[in-house]
Amino acid sequence: MRRLLTGCLATALLLLNTLVLICPLLLCGVAKLALRGRARDRASAAVMWFAETWSEIDKRIFALCTRTQWDIRGAQDLHPSTSYLVVGNHQSWIDIAALIQALNRRAPFFKFFLKKELIWVPLLGLAWWALDYPFMKRYTKAFLEKNPHLKGQDLEITKAACELYKRQPVTIVNYLEGTRFTQAKHAQQASPFTYLLKPKAGGVAFVLAAMGPQLDRLLDVTVVYPGERIPGFWNLLCGDVPRVIVDIRSRTIDQELINGDYENDPAFRLKVQHWVNQLWTEKDQLIGTLRAEINR
Repeated sequence: MRRLLTGCLATALLLLNTLVLICPLLLCGVAKLALRGRARDRASAAVMWFAETWSEIDKRIFALCTRTQWDIRGAQDLHPSTSYLVVGNHQSWIDIAALIQALNRRAPFFKFFLKKELIWVPLLGLAWWALDYPFMKRYTKAFLEKNPHLKGQDLEITKAACELYKRQPVTIVNYLEGTRFTQAKHAQQASPFTYLLKPKAGGVAFVLAAMGPQLDRLLDVTVVYPGERIPGFWNLLCGDVPRVIVDIRSRTIDQELINGDYENDPAFRLKVQHWVNQLWTEKDQLIGTLRAEINR
């Protein structure tokens, strides 16, 4: 019973926090439509302030309702004026809470590249729009073969959207696996990694092509949970997750990975894939080390 009450209380407080702060956030987002220059920049800064405040209150709600120990490593050198590309392993919706714990008010408020359809998600879709999240319409290879005039259009649209980030620092998050890890998916892929699914190099190549010159550092983020079973977000709300390790490693971004054509240049595609696979090999080994530590 106590576990259920804890989960319900945490859920109610998180929802209340969202409902209170989303209104002024959306008002500032709408104001940006009518503003230009420095006035628009101030409105954008206000949107970010409300998002960061929402996240900071969420952190306090987790601290109040749960006993989760957030073991954050490598965040001491982060700075809100630096633009980052974050790549990380993806296992659970708790991963988002882990990013909030590790990055909020240490780095610029993070953004994801989202499917265009997600703009219709109630409340959150409008919040993502106000936060200038890039909404993409991705086409399948078969569709592009039938409609070659659309090839490259998504990249150009995203580059135009990312022009907004030239006036402010940004943190872009990319989950290379493309989906959350499960043992079933791991077996289906015959993944060569022990704790990770196969990475998709095309996604990070897309981000680097769209935003590479604007990004200062790569943050290699590894999140590890205790036990053999990956906990869900409800487990976190109920206080069932005693500890989470968030390991952050800052890396330079190889400029040769930015200036290339991933779709049409086989040599460049091979180079990006090799870089991603090497990154994933090191991450897989690190997860093994951190799992042994957290389960001691």
